Amino acid sequence: MKRIVIADDSGTARMMIRRCLEIIGLSEAQFAEAENGKEALALVKQEPADLLVTDLNMPIMDGEALLKWVKASPKLFEMPVLVITSAGNPAIAENLLEIGAFAVVNKPINPAKLSEVLADFINDED
Repeated sequence: MKRIVIADDSGTARMMIRRCLEIIGLSEAQFAEAENGKEALALVKQEPADLLVTDLNMPIMDGEALLKWVKASPKLFEMPVLVITSAGNPAIAENLLEIGAFAVVNKPINPAKLSEVLADFINDED
């Protein structure tokens, strides 16, 4: 069973992300949620996830700082990190990919967008 951590300061956004992931074939996944990057980091340190989905703009620790922590960790660096952002700035997306993001998706998200980006992840057997 895949473990997915969703980090977003909006409960509604977390619910939408989870629902989209369920629709595209991840309904059997174990989901954990965090309101900021610091909480998400604590969750993945406790038990690494198969996928970390994070918003870019969050209080306490934003998605970019979370991504940097994950990619600097010998224990976590292989974990794919999907960054969701409302910035819509290609330079920001390019920077996040250079840091190690698996993919960057602009808001609003939808099942079709996530299905395209996560096709290999969805079809990869545990």
